[in-house]
Order: sequence, then C-alpha cells, then structure tokens
Amino acid sequence: MQPSLILRSGRSAWKGPYFVAFPNLKDALINNVAIRTQARASTILPNFVGIRFMVHNGKDYVPVTITQDMVGHKLGEFAHTKKRFTYKMTKNK
Repeated sequence: MQPSLILRSGRSAWKGPYFVAFPNLKDALINNVAIRTQARASTILPNFVGIRFMVHNGKDYVPVTITQDMVGHKLGEFAHTKKRFTYKMTKNK
C-alpha cells in the first residue's frame, strides 16, 4: 500500500506517516469534545477533519480545529510556541 502524495512529507514511504493512536477519537467527533495531546509531531490524517485538539505549546494547551487544508501537516505547526515580539515605547525624559 503506497501512501498518498499529501502524506509524504519528509518521511520515507515505507515507514508511512507518524501519528499517535488517539483512543477517544470517535467519541470526540460525536460529542464535539476536544482531545488534549502533547504529540506535536503527529501527522494530521484525513479522518481527523472536524475534530478539535488541544495541542500543548510548552506552557498551556492551544485549541486547534482541524480543517481539510491541514491534512498532511503536523499538529505542532498550528500551536505556536513563541510570543510575538512587541516593542514598547519608553517616555523620553
């Protein structure tokens, strides 16, 4: 069985995509419950579409809703780990 071209992103074809087996995946789809995970390296599969994940960014859990455009990417790409830099003006004295 050959993986689709969408899921072939830097990992050898015979290994297939890296993903974590989430035991409550079907329950999360039916009841619209978010799945809390720290598996940022897990590849988003087509059957994850419509499911909400709470992805850990190192400090807290960031909500991520999976859409069709996210298939083939990693969960960690959508939970940023760094804050945006803002330059604070000081008063000239």
